[in-house]
Amino acid sequence: MAVDRLLPSAEAHELIALTRDIADKLLDPIVDAHEKAETYPDGVFAQLGAAGLLSLPQPEEWGGGGQPFEVYLQVLEEIAARWAAVAVAVSVHSLSSHPLLTFGTDEQKSRWLPGMLSGAQIGAYSLSEPQAGSDAAALRCAAVRHDDHYVINGSKSWITHGGVADFYTLFARTGDGPKGISCFLVPGDLDGLSFGAPEEKMGLHAVPTTAAFYDDARLDAERLIGVEGQGLSIAFSALDSGRLGIAAVAVGIAQAALDEATRYANERTTFGRKIIDHQGLAFLLADMSAAVVSARATYLDAARRRDQGLPYGAQASVAKLVATDAAMKVSTDAVQVLGGVGYTRDFRPERYMREAKITQIFEGTNQIQRLVIARGLSS
Repeated sequence: MAVDRLLPSAEAHELIALTRDIADKLLDPIVDAHEKAETYPDGVFAQLGAAGLLSLPQPEEWGGGGQPFEVYLQVLEEIAARWAAVAVAVSVHSLSSHPLLTFGTDEQKSRWLPGMLSGAQIGAYSLSEPQAGSDAAALRCAAVRHDDHYVINGSKSWITHGGVADFYTLFARTGDGPKGISCFLVPGDLDGLSFGAPEEKMGLHAVPTTAAFYDDARLDAERLIGVEGQGLSIAFSALDSGRLGIAAVAVGIAQAALDEATRYANERTTFGRKIIDHQGLAFLLADMSAAVVSARATYLDAARRRDQGLPYGAQASVAKLVATDAAMKVSTDAVQVLGGVGYTRDFRPERYMREAKITQIFEGTNQIQRLVIARGLSS
């Protein structure tokens, strides 16, 4: 069911219509086959890039779409409602471009941003390590300066698009303590960079998630973003936007689950009536709808704050928490509405349920979001 969206301009309405058309024709017909076979959708991201959907919130002067963040997030939601794995990768690409756009020099931006935002490239974000997930300050991957280059050694984990991406925004240790972490822009074909086998995940099967290994990888010093020791502040500033991206993806999953459950409830009959006419089930669907609408309003509030230049970090955490918990509940309830067939792979709700789970974990677990929100309440 198409969501009746409140958008800030006629251009935004046209963009949503374009996104729906592309998602319905390009993504929806092939998502089930790729997710079941766990195969990468070759050509899909190039087509999204050609349509301008990979760089919507970035400034036009660098090749971006110049769209408000609230519009970009609603585009992301539309994509997620058809294919969550693709939407997550689009969100990660935007996240990966943020450090260069925000902290890079004019020379760095002129050199690398046009390619990153042209739609011809896809990016990945490389922060987590096996022992450093929520505790980003504990990372160990090290970059040692030698004259005009760094030598990088160590491993990274949980990289969306690992081994496939054209560039990686890497966070590595250049000194001691939390202030000893720096940010680098790493080309995907860097000598000394290799990748592990794709993780065997619960969901999001079509886009690989891998570990990365740096073995005396030599990186030109000009690829340092910002200054040494600025890495964590760069990472966290990008994550605020990334959390909103995941919130939008979660709402897309929840909307898809609600639509599937509503469709089934209007078609299936028991005791001589459509099951939606039984009050117990109708109220369940009503609660699902309320959760989706509320979650969407929450991420849009945070996005509008961002667009107006207001502080939005706490609101981003609230949106990520509310939207992803809603997605988990709504997708679980969608399986319940379908009953026995909802537990089979012949219907999509079981996939939505598996996909919703990871949204509560990445870009900061929901326990971390509660910690961020609580800290904001402390006087």
